[in-house]
Amino acid sequence: MSLSSSLLSPHTPRRLLRPLLLPLRLSSSFPSPAASPLAMPPRRDHGKQPQQKWKPKAAPPPAAEEFAGGVKKMTLAPKAAAAPAAQVWVPRGYATSASPSSSSSVAAEQGGASDKLSSIFNGAKDFSVDNNTFTEAKIRATFYPKFENEKSDQETRTRMIEMVSHGLATMEVTLKHSGSLFMYAGHYGGAYAKNSYGNIYTAVGVFVLGRLFREAWGKKAPIMQAEFNDFLEKNRISISMELVTAVLGDHGQRPKDDYAVITAVTELGHGKPKFFSTPEVIAFCRKWRLPTNHVWLFSTRKSATSFFAAYDALCEEGTATPVCKALDEIADISVPGSKDHVMVQGEILEGLVARVVSRESSVQMEEILRNFPQPSLDGCNSDIGPSLRDICAANRSDEKQQIKALLENVGSSMCPDLCDWFGNSGIEAQSRNADRSVVTHFLQAHPTDYATKKLQEMIRLMKQRHFPAAFKCYWDFQKVDSLSNDNLYYKMAIHVHSDSVFKRYQQEMRRNQGLWPLYRGFFVDINLFKANNKKAAELSKDSNTLLKNIDGSLDSSSSTKDDLADEDSNLMVKLKFLTYKIRTFLIRNGLSTLFKDGPSAYRTYYLRQMKIWGTSPSKQKELSKMLDEWAVYIRRKYGNKQLLSSTYLSEAEPFLEQYAKRSPANQALIGAAGNLVQTENFLAILEAHRDEEGDLQPERGTSPSSPTSTSLDVVSKTEGLIVFFPGIPGCAKSALCKEILNTPGGLGDNRPLHSLMGDLIKGRYWQKVADERKKKPFRITLADKNAPNEEVWRQIEDMCGTTKAAAVPVIPDSEGTETNPFSLDALAVFMFRVLQRVNHPGNLDKASPNPGYVLLMFYNLYDGKRRRDFESELYERFGSLVKMPLLKPDRAPLPGDVKSILDEGISLFRLHQSRHGRAEPSKGSYAKEWAQWEKRLRGVLLGNADYLSSIQVPFDVAVKEVLEQLKAVAKGDIKTPDTAKRRFGNIVFAAVTVPQADILGLLRELGKNDSDVNTFLNGIKVEDNLSKAHVTLAHKRAHGVAAVASYGVYQNQEVPVSFNAFLYTDKMAALEAQLGTINGEKVNSRNDWPHVTLWTAPGVAAKEANTLPELVSAGQAKRVPIDPPITISGVLDFY
Repeated sequence: MSLSSSLLSPHTPRRLLRPLLLPLRLSSSFPSPAASPLAMPPRRDHGKQPQQKWKPKAAPPPAAEEFAGGVKKMTLAPKAAAAPAAQVWVPRGYATSASPSSSSSVAAEQGGASDKLSSIFNGAKDFSVDNNTFTEAKIRATFYPKFENEKSDQETRTRMIEMVSHGLATMEVTLKHSGSLFMYAGHYGGAYAKNSYGNIYTAVGVFVLGRLFREAWGKKAPIMQAEFNDFLEKNRISISMELVTAVLGDHGQRPKDDYAVITAVTELGHGKPKFFSTPEVIAFCRKWRLPTNHVWLFSTRKSATSFFAAYDALCEEGTATPVCKALDEIADISVPGSKDHVMVQGEILEGLVARVVSRESSVQMEEILRNFPQPSLDGCNSDIGPSLRDICAANRSDEKQQIKALLENVGSSMCPDLCDWFGNSGIEAQSRNADRSVVTHFLQAHPTDYATKKLQEMIRLMKQRHFPAAFKCYWDFQKVDSLSNDNLYYKMAIHVHSDSVFKRYQQEMRRNQGLWPLYRGFFVDINLFKANNKKAAELSKDSNTLLKNIDGSLDSSSSTKDDLADEDSNLMVKLKFLTYKIRTFLIRNGLSTLFKDGPSAYRTYYLRQMKIWGTSPSKQKELSKMLDEWAVYIRRKYGNKQLLSSTYLSEAEPFLEQYAKRSPANQALIGAAGNLVQTENFLAILEAHRDEEGDLQPERGTSPSSPTSTSLDVVSKTEGLIVFFPGIPGCAKSALCKEILNTPGGLGDNRPLHSLMGDLIKGRYWQKVADERKKKPFRITLADKNAPNEEVWRQIEDMCGTTKAAAVPVIPDSEGTETNPFSLDALAVFMFRVLQRVNHPGNLDKASPNPGYVLLMFYNLYDGKRRRDFESELYERFGSLVKMPLLKPDRAPLPGDVKSILDEGISLFRLHQSRHGRAEPSKGSYAKEWAQWEKRLRGVLLGNADYLSSIQVPFDVAVKEVLEQLKAVAKGDIKTPDTAKRRFGNIVFAAVTVPQADILGLLRELGKNDSDVNTFLNGIKVEDNLSKAHVTLAHKRAHGVAAVASYGVYQNQEVPVSFNAFLYTDKMAALEAQLGTINGEKVNSRNDWPHVTLWTAPGVAAKEANTLPELVSAGQAKRVPIDPPITISGVLDFY
């Protein structure tokens, strides 16, 4: 039973208790008032509650003594060993007297324990699963699932605003601190990084967390640390935080201080994890005096739309101070973080995270802020011992030395023993890796409870689908006292290797509503054990009864989250700032390209990144100049020796600082620079090529935070072009390549064409393509081979960089399915075409023994990609996309026997792949079934030959359309396909645009009635010079971001504009305007004098038109009234 529901009657409907959930959770979850000066809200039921007290563990040192000597005992350098015995780490279970005689006894005892453990570890390899083998799994630490929105960023924004507008949700926005994920479940629960534990990352995390307690609690820190550990372990809670330090490698900016911010609190319980709401997280943190993030809540349509407009206005120049200031002005509720980003991190802000939460969040937040004021920090002015940087600087020999020094200095209240880092009982930590068979045994054993069954289901599915993920198992050294040959304890780390797995897993969750989410930072405790016959029978009976009772009700009862539908509860957008991306993506992640392939390839890399982000043309131009200069500077300084990514800011920050000083424009481009924190003397010692966060390489295959640009892609005639085919055998690529080669004039320019057919090339095809392109990089290469996956696409991208070429994918046009970019109709046609072939160079024709299997294998390579995602990713990578017509739109439905034979083949393929992987169908246990299916497939397809022929677009028509599209790509005339996302520009001002034709009509009428006006208008040739007409409402520079963003609620809506006067001098002219209403709300301009500027003389800025009323008053300008006023409808938008 969860903490939040432990006091609730089991007979009370949960939905009726929702308003009570927060106060009950808080009153039952946190330590008693006696342990803290902060009292909790009174219980609303006025019932008596058993007082929760922290009970000290056996024989600890007195708290006062421990703190009094704790800081004094802290050391920078490791202590000299007094005796050999002192080198042995003694776990609690074996602690004895320190006398010489007892030391010998300890050594002997440890030696025996070590031998015993070694015997168990070695014997575990022979552990076998039988009917008496059971397993229990408990989630030990986890972070939020990584949800990938099925909608584009713009669709997600729109849906979020709609939900807020209709009172269905509140939008929550938090700062994205630039650090590493760290999770903590108490000392015995464990400390974890995103994908690992027991290393320098987790040691740094434990030290920083322990130091935060010392800052917060002062002399009471040891007591509170021990109580906090005890509380987390007793209640099975883990906390997640963003760990921001200068010792674990460079991100966007080296922090001024080492700190952490709590981002999630997870109630693990004995089932599916439950995450605290943000108000509950803040209450939890304030009770324990832990740092919280800055949070903004937007509960109205106006505030929600204003937020997105504010981001669009700041996305290319935003830093922490203006971003926080703008959001403070816009948000309905602003809760400042307990760590000021500018003070501890700096001005460079990674981004913002916006998500929808319960509509009650605002009310809950206000209640929490009333009941839990920001606590004071008792130790901030005290000596709390050496800092993280001091300790790392004093311990430079190796990673183990740094880990040991950090954990010794954090104190025994926070970290009583070090077995997770250094092993136990003489068994080294290197021996903690368990045999790979553990996962197999876990999946085969009987589950003892519901949680275990669900975790088995998740892992089994991921392995069956061959998702790129590792299930790494380690011996659990915290459980050494309980280990035996028939009772084994492990920790499992679920490490997802590709972000695409999360999207594919979400699709599986839509098909199977009972699946548990796939979490980020996912660690599970596993117990494998054998029971005697009697106990096994009891366990089996109890387990089956439990699973039967729970299976149909538990997940269905929790199918919604905070009263939001599943799809909506996961709506989230991550919005990053260009000032951060300059440093991380363009400079740091471009280092390998710059040093390996040279400045030209680096330029191709950074231009592509900016195109993906939709960077405005002006910023692209400024950045190109700066990055080209950076490339020359760093190559000249380092030659061919690549600058390390982990310390790149040592060179980049001084360069950026000097560049920013040259002009205000440069300063705005860079955002902030200077005051570099030097890390060379205290950087943590990491294993080679290890990066816990995995962000030191360019992001590939993931959707950008900002959508793609709609600008045209022009292929220079001095560059080459690679035409490639992400398709399936039978998609007619070879026939198409022949037609292109035989087309007079090629693609409309003088670049030579050549084709490389994959079936005729021995060895590594794409390496051959690269070699041929290096010989003649300016020609057009037709890569006549299927290019089905991201690995091939990366190779093509690399070729583009190294041979100065563009690339264009040609794909068969198909509707696709929910899980595949190609429909079953398309698959049937491809198979039918292959069965028509004779003497195919690759031996995939009617004479092949298993053509159906081969095509299913290719079809499966695209599994998990929706058509829209498939096209979007290709366009984002390569900037263009050509579609080859395949099926007639008015075709009859696929015949039932064709659909059935394909469905049967897909099911058989999955069975075969699950058991035999990539083995040939004739070599597996389904050989007989494959032979029968291949025979029936031929019969069904040939029996429907007329249908399959009739639904295809004629080949000559398809070739003609493809040629036209390819020529457009070569000329630069191709437009963004429908799959591209809307580009959000860098907003500068808000305005109402009125039709140019209507303004000219108004002026003509005005000229007819006033000869002086007519003469003036003819003189300035207004009809030739007026290109646009708008009434400016607010400008970012003059009125601030929040002022501009406030018009977001009216975006794209019509506004009546009344013109009541014409003002002019010999240097400028304008129409005086009065804005009307939208849905009954008056639209006001922040300008003192709303107007449309019609003309200014050469050398006169448009903003000078604002002075016309003053010039009229001074007799230096004329004002011609328009009576009655003329009203024209305009549209409000951002520019």
